[in-house]
Amino acid sequence: MVFVTRQIPKAGVDLLEETVSVTVNDDDAPLGQDDLVVRAGQFDGLLTLLTDRIDRDVLAAAGPALKVIANVAVGYDNIDIPAATEAGIAVTNTPGVLTDTTADFAWTLLMGIARRVVEADAYLRGGKYTGWGIQLMLGQDVHHATLGIVGMGRIGQGMAQRASGFDMRVLYHDEYRLAPDRERVLNATFVDMDTLFRESDFVTLHTPLTDQTRHLVNRERLRTMKPTACLVNTSRGPVVNERDLAEALREGTIAGAALDVFENEPEVNSALLPLPNVIITPHIASASVATRTRMATMAAENCLCVIGGKTPPNIVNPEVLSSNRFRDRMESWAEAS
Repeated sequence: MVFVTRQIPKAGVDLLEETVSVTVNDDDAPLGQDDLVVRAGQFDGLLTLLTDRIDRDVLAAAGPALKVIANVAVGYDNIDIPAATEAGIAVTNTPGVLTDTTADFAWTLLMGIARRVVEADAYLRGGKYTGWGIQLMLGQDVHHATLGIVGMGRIGQGMAQRASGFDMRVLYHDEYRLAPDRERVLNATFVDMDTLFRESDFVTLHTPLTDQTRHLVNRERLRTMKPTACLVNTSRGPVVNERDLAEALREGTIAGAALDVFENEPEVNSALLPLPNVIITPHIASASVATRTRMATMAAENCLCVIGGKTPPNIVNPEVLSSNRFRDRMESWAEAS
C-alpha cells in the first residue's frame, strides 16, 4: 500500500495503481506532523512533496512495512536522511527531469527583473502611463553582461548554456569544480564566492540548502554587489536572508531581485511585498504540465522499484539497501504478501 500525501498529476497515481493499492490525500494541502506520524505507521511507501516535513518523529513512528519515501522533488531537505537511513527506509528523489524547465523559468525571472517587466505592467495597469519617454522604465542589459552562477549542477549548467545566446561572461562557484573540458563547453570560469558577487551583473542561485548555504546571501554579501546588479533565487528560500534583501532593495544597494522560493513558505517577508524592484512568484519554476507529470511518474517508478525489491534509479541513501533494518522491512513485506 502506498500513501500519496497531496494531489499529484494523475499519471503518477495511475502508474502506482497498476501494481499496488493507493490512498491519496483528498485535501491538497500539507499534512500536519500528527497525520504524517499516523500514515508512516500504515503504509509500505509514502509519496511525499517538499511541503511534507519527514522528521525523526515521523520516521520513528514508521511501521515495519514502510520501506520507501519517494519525494516528488529534486531537493530532499524536507526529509531527515540520516534518520531514514538509520530506520532502514530508502529515500528517492526526481532529479534531471526538471532541469530545463527550471532553468527556463530562472532565465524568465532574470529577464523580467532586468527589464522591469512586472513593474512596467503594474505601472501601465495603474493608469500611470501617459506616453513614451526616453527615460521611462530604464532597465539593465542582459547581453554581454556578467552572469554569476552559485551552484553548478544540472540547472546551473542549464543557465550557463542559456547565457551563451546572450554573449554573457559566465562566472560560477560550486563545492566541486567542473572538468576543464566542461568549463570550455560552457565558457564558464570558476571563481571564489567573493569575486562572483563582486563582479556579476546578475547572480542566480542553484545551490541546495545546507548548513553552509543557509543565509548565504545576507547583508554583508549584498553590500559587495554592484548597485546595478540583480539577484535571482530558484533554489531554496533560506539561502537568502529576506530581511537583509528587503533592506538592500529598499536602499538601492542592488537594483533588483526575483524570487520563486522563500524562507518560510508560503509566507513571504512583508518587507518585500511593497517593493517595486522585486518579482515574487509562488514556487513555480518547474511548473509545466510535462515536467510535473514526469516528476510524479518518476517518483512512482522509484517507489515501485523499492517495493518490488529492485534498486531505484534515483536513490538518495543507497547505503540503506544493504542495511539489516532495510532487509528486515523487505522480509516483513514478503511474509505479509
